Amino acid sequence: MKPIYPIISIACITLVVGCASHNSKPVIDPAGVDMAQYETDVADCEQIATQVEQKAGEGAAGGALVGGLIGAIVGGGDSALTGAGVGAVAGGARSGGDTEKERSRVVKNCLRNRGYKILN
Repeated sequence: MKPIYPIISIACITLVVGCASHNSKPVIDPAGVDMAQYETDVADCEQIATQVEQKAGEGAAGGALVGGLIGAIVGGGDSALTGAGVGAVAGGARSGGDTEKERSRVVKNCLRNRGYKILN
């Protein structure tokens, strides 16, 4: 069953890279918009969005716990450690993606409050 571990590792790395490439910049209706002011407002809203706490650590800890428990039930000591590692990576990746989604939501709400029509 060891040949599956590289596959799981590659899947987790792909998930992390996919979450990291998330772009929070919204699409707006440009009609009547001063684009220079819009760029300033986007930068301000993105700065505000940095206040969203990074949730990846929480997800990694939870994933490690669940992965470790499953590994211990299925195969004992080494499986518990491997399960904890895989669970930590997957949990961290998922929570990191949740954090980026929340930051994107904050940026969009901030821009809406400044009068922009958000299309996405």
